[in-house]
Amino acid sequence: ERANAEAREKEARERAAFARAKPEAQRKAEQAAVERAVTEARERAVAEARERAAAAARANQQKNEKDLESFFNVGARPSSAPRSRPNSSDHQFNTQHGNRQGPEVARKTSDGASSSMKKACSTANVVDDLTSIFGEAAPLSGEFQEVEGEKEERRRAQLERHRRIQERAAKAIAEKNQRDLQAQEEQEERHRIADELDAEIKRWAAGKRGNLRALLSTLQYVLWPGCGWQPVSMADLVTGASVKKVYRKANLCIHPDKVQQKGFNIRQKYIAEKVFDLLKVVRRGIEHAV
Repeated sequence: ERANAEAREKEARERAAFARAKPEAQRKAEQAAVERAVTEARERAVAEARERAAAAARANQQKNEKDLESFFNVGARPSSAPRSRPNSSDHQFNTQHGNRQGPEVARKTSDGASSSMKKACSTANVVDDLTSIFGEAAPLSGEFQEVEGEKEERRRAQLERHRRIQERAAKAIAEKNQRDLQAQEEQEERHRIADELDAEIKRWAAGKRGNLRALLSTLQYVLWPGCGWQPVSMADLVTGASVKKVYRKANLCIHPDKVQQKGFNIRQKYIAEKVFDLLKVVRRGIEHAV
């Protein structure tokens, strides 16, 4: 009788232990499944966002190439265009270029424009995808699931962890939405001021096509006060070495990354980007022609 009683007690303890362990195992399995589903959905969303951003960038690049050709007034010119100072040792810095400069201007400046469009498009797509991910995962993990028979200390720890996860997710979505809104507003502002600034830059560059000395010596007329540029005269641009030195200073002053770090406004960023691309294209075209 004692042996039978001990066997029954042992069997009852095993059943009770199994009953207590089963909800915990089930909860862990469900949690792992939810985490896997969220991770897979996030990876798919990021991949799709990248594909959409690449497609949008290609489309924008094709459009920007046409717009930039019109902006810089780049057209087909005879290959026998005259060159200034043919007898100077550094004549390449004043060389007037023909057909090869047009595609170069459009290609280089369109790279910067398509890069900006790609970033804005990628940010918007990723935000939308992450929002949909968290929205779909909310019914699974939005409410705290209590386990019957769980210790109070462990239950409080699980509840606190669940609360922190929810707060981090909400904060991440809010920050991404804020960045997306800021990028959208900046892009709309760029479109709004593009016509005015393009005309202003075009007037400044008129008559100086391919003439790096003329562009550098009049740079102060297109840049804004407080940008850090110190005007130079044509007397400071006599030799090729002096032109290279002033060109490097201009690059450091109006490089898009430097302008971004200094916290200038959208209008100033737009001017710096266009002038930087124009100077770079003119310099590269001169080097290719030599």
